Amino acid sequence: MLKKKSFKGILMLSMIAVLVFAAACGNNANGGNTNTGTATNAPTNNAATNDPAEEEVKLSGEIKVDGSSTVFPLTEAAAEEFNKEHPDVRVPVGVSGTGGGFKQFCAGEIAIADASRPIKDEEATACKDAGVEYTELTVAFDGLSVVVSKDNDFIDHLTVEELNKIFVTGSTVATWKDVRDTFPAEPIVMFSPGADSGTYDYFNEAILDKAGIRNDKAISFSEDDNALVQGVSGSKFGIGYFGFAYYEENQDKLKVVPVDGGTGAITPSNETIKDGTYAPLSRPLLIYVNNKELERPEVKEFAKYYINNIGALAGEVGYVALPDEQYAAEAAKIQ
Repeated sequence: MLKKKSFKGILMLSMIAVLVFAAACGNNANGGNTNTGTATNAPTNNAATNDPAEEEVKLSGEIKVDGSSTVFPLTEAAAEEFNKEHPDVRVPVGVSGTGGGFKQFCAGEIAIADASRPIKDEEATACKDAGVEYTELTVAFDGLSVVVSKDNDFIDHLTVEELNKIFVTGSTVATWKDVRDTFPAEPIVMFSPGADSGTYDYFNEAILDKAGIRNDKAISFSEDDNALVQGVSGSKFGIGYFGFAYYEENQDKLKVVPVDGGTGAITPSNETIKDGTYAPLSRPLLIYVNNKELERPEVKEFAKYYINNIGALAGEVGYVALPDEQYAAEAAKIQ
C-alpha cells in the first residue's frame, strides 16, 4: 500500500509541474503580459506601435486659398466638408479673381490658387522667378453661360458672331436691332466680369479671339458674380455671362441663352458641358497647389480630400464632375 500511495503522489506532483511549466511558457509567449485585450488597447513599449503611419495624426493649421469666383463654390464646399473631419484646420477661401489669385500664389502668399483658366505664360514665369513650383489639378468642368433677364422675350439664341459683335472692343453696336434686324431698337446693357477674372479671359479667347472686351458706358464690370446676376436680372435689355453654377442658382430670375458655335444652338447643361457639345464655352476648372506647401501634412491631406471628394460635391454646387479615371490621374499627381 505504501508503494502504491507513493506512486500516486509522484504522479500528481509531476502533473502539477507540467501545468506550471505550460503556464510559464504561455506568459513568455505574450511578452509576460496576461492582458487578453488588443494591442491598440494595451500600453506597450513595442516600437512598431509608434510608427507615425499607423497612428492617427491630428491635423491643425491654416491653408490660404484665393482666386477664381467661379471655382470658389467648389473650394468652399470642399473646405467645409474637410473641416468637419479636421476641425483644427482653417481653410479661408478668398475671391480676388483668377489673375488676382495667381499674383498672390506666385508671391508665395497663399498655398492654393483657384483658377477658371490655365496659368498664363507670364504668370508661370513669375512663379518660376520667385521659386514657386506647383502642381496643376483639374477639378471639374464648367460651361460659361450667357444670360439675359427672365423678362427678355425676343432672344431665343445667339451665334458666336453675334456675341462678338456685342462685346468686342471697338464695337459700334448700341441697340439690339444692331445685332439682328428682328430684335427691338432698344439699348443693350452689358455686364461682364472684370479683367482679373479667368471668366473674362476665357470669354475673350473663345468668343472674341483675344481682341478684348469693349470698355465704354454701355458695359459694367464686376469681380462679384452676384453683382452681375443682379445687373442682368434687373434689366429687360441686359446681357451678361458667368459660370454655369451662378446661372443654376439664379435661374428663377435669369434666362440662359443657347449659343450657336457653328453646329446649331446648344444650351448649357450637365450633359452638353461634359461631352463638349456646348462649344466653345465648355471649360475645365482648376486649382494650383504650391509644392512646398504640399510638404505640410494638412495641405497634402486637404488636396487629397479635395480631389477624392469633389466629384460628388460638384453637382451640388452646379458644376460637372470629371470621369472617375481622370480624378484618379489627378490624385496620382499629389502623391
